[in-house]
Amino acid sequence: MPASTEVQPKLEEDETALETVEDVPVNKMTSFNGRLQQFLHNGTATREALSTSRTTISQRRINTTNERQADPITPSPRRKRTVPPTAPITTATHQRTTRSKSTLMATSPSPSKRKRTATPQIPPTPPIAGPPATESLLRDTIPPNLILLLVGVNPGIMTGVTGYAYAHPSNLFWKLLYSSGITSVRHIPADTYKLPALYSVGNTNIVERPTRDASMLSRAEMDAGVPVLEAKVAAQRPEVVCLVGKSIWEAVWRVRHGRGIRKEEFRYGWQAETENMGRGDGWAGAPVFVATTTSGLAAGMKPAEKEAVWAELGSWVVKRRQERGLDSVVVKEEIMSLYHKLS
Repeated sequence: MPASTEVQPKLEEDETALETVEDVPVNKMTSFNGRLQQFLHNGTATREALSTSRTTISQRRINTTNERQADPITPSPRRKRTVPPTAPITTATHQRTTRSKSTLMATSPSPSKRKRTATPQIPPTPPIAGPPATESLLRDTIPPNLILLLVGVNPGIMTGVTGYAYAHPSNLFWKLLYSSGITSVRHIPADTYKLPALYSVGNTNIVERPTRDASMLSRAEMDAGVPVLEAKVAAQRPEVVCLVGKSIWEAVWRVRHGRGIRKEEFRYGWQAETENMGRGDGWAGAPVFVATTTSGLAAGMKPAEKEAVWAELGSWVVKRRQERGLDSVVVKEEIMSLYHKLS
């Protein structure tokens, strides 16, 4: 039996080690005349109890090992799980008969029958009569010797249909004319053709084709309008030409210099004298003032910044009108009376 031969030497070693343990010596002076000796460790009794318990444990291990070798464990076969057959479920179907709402309404007479009255047909609103998309009713107002000629990009759709400059309600043109002092009252677009007689201020555009937005114009269209504008200025000779929008000055610069204007070369306000428009036949040309766009769609500048640029032009116009004698009290009264007559 191999298991007993392994355990027996180990027990002998434990007994030999226990025999070397000596009893603890007792000092009668410090142990109450030896009374505490009964609580001291007894090496012999402990050794015998330990030897007996270890022998018992070893014998149990040997017996368990012999039983396992004599009777090997065989796995029990798995049982198949049987599922009882399910009985077919039968549901009773109840036939439901309903009557449609229309049948009930037909069988039950209504207390009062209403007759339908025919809804009057509103005739469609006729379209607003106006020019084709490529034409505009707006006309130039450029009499000779104007103090100021305002040059826009092109007419908007509403301007092209009505024939009044800057007619869209979101446009700031008429507001800026008044806040800058160019006009004495805040005019409406219908006063477009009164400005030359009232303030010696005219209006034209670099492109005549109306569009919803100036960005819909091609660069070729803008450049083609530059020589036409130069000819108008040379023929009527206004004192100052104001370009209403940066894109107009960019087109003029491209045609004159053969390239686009650089960022550091552009500035709002008065331009160099060498850039005067319409020069020729002994005339030095009209100085150019570049103003901000007045379109409500352009959000590149704040309203205060636009007003500051236009105020610079307005101060010059007011001064020039005074020099011409067009800004006295008598002249103002005549202007207002003329305004009411034209209205």
